[in-house]
Amino acid sequence: MNELENKRPFQWLIHFAAWGVLFGLPFFFTGREAQSVTLESYLRFVIIPLSFMMVFYINTLFLIEKYLFTKKAWMFVLANVLVIAGAMLFVHLMMQYLPDPHIEKPRPHREWQDSFMFFLGNAILYLLVAGLSVAIKMTNSWYKVQADKKEIEKERAEAELKNLKSQLNPHFLFNTLNNIYSLIAFSPDRAQGAVHDLSKLLRYVLYENNQHFVPLEKELDFIRNYVELMRIRLPEQVKLETNITSGDSSGALIAPLLFISLIENAFKHGVSYSKPSFIHIFISPDSEGRMVCDITNSCFPKSEQDKSGSGIGLANLHKRLELLYPDKHVLQCGCEGETYRALLRLTLKEESI
Repeated sequence: MNELENKRPFQWLIHFAAWGVLFGLPFFFTGREAQSVTLESYLRFVIIPLSFMMVFYINTLFLIEKYLFTKKAWMFVLANVLVIAGAMLFVHLMMQYLPDPHIEKPRPHREWQDSFMFFLGNAILYLLVAGLSVAIKMTNSWYKVQADKKEIEKERAEAELKNLKSQLNPHFLFNTLNNIYSLIAFSPDRAQGAVHDLSKLLRYVLYENNQHFVPLEKELDFIRNYVELMRIRLPEQVKLETNITSGDSSGALIAPLLFISLIENAFKHGVSYSKPSFIHIFISPDSEGRMVCDITNSCFPKSEQDKSGSGIGLANLHKRLELLYPDKHVLQCGCEGETYRALLRLTLKEESI
């Protein structure tokens, strides 16, 4: 049930209250010096609100959707002329059938000018009622269109997020298997242990992060395990330093696998097997409660022949951040001399699951 359907009972309650006030007007003006409300006088009074209701709901429930919303304006105007004429005829006949008990003498004959002005004044009142029904119907229609657009946008974002995650999982697996493959050549035993560790990581990637947000500490455990898996294949001249903590934000929520693309790039481009190199990974909340992922590494760009990953990770990360953290993130990536730095700041969700 969408938001508009949830509000429908409330809308009908407003209708009931508004008509209740209109039908109860005679009782609001009774007093010691005022005339009392009799059954005959009240029956004469309710004829007018009943005719208003007839014009209002014929427009609301039928004429507006059938003619005005289908761009048949002349048919709508003609139909309203007929409805208003019928309402005025109804009032005239009922007034003849129910004479005013407070008037003892017959009414004097009106001149045609007076009759015309009386008819015109009443017609304007009915036109205002019809206009009110159009205004309310158009407003409800606008809200419905906006709600539908919001629902479509939400479904589009959901579909795009699913598509991005479906890209991310095989991309993560592809890069990790490349690392294990290179490990097999010089240490089969360590490669076997790495496969076991990889199975733990894949369990998280494939089964435990199906929601848009996961507990921060669980995501950081995944990052720590991934870094340790990558550490076993690093040559001795690579200096790897990590500081991965949740601080006071351990109960917060975070979108899964946001940091992994930045860490993958650090291992991919920051490691040299012939020169001294380094990777520094800092992930921790700052004083303002934002989560900061600050990664610096030595920069050894891969050759054009190296197509591993194809740059999917960073492009994927940018899209996910725009969808999940609009106006609540800062991502900066680039080289500073011979050092590459990736800095991501996020405003975390406070509630826990």
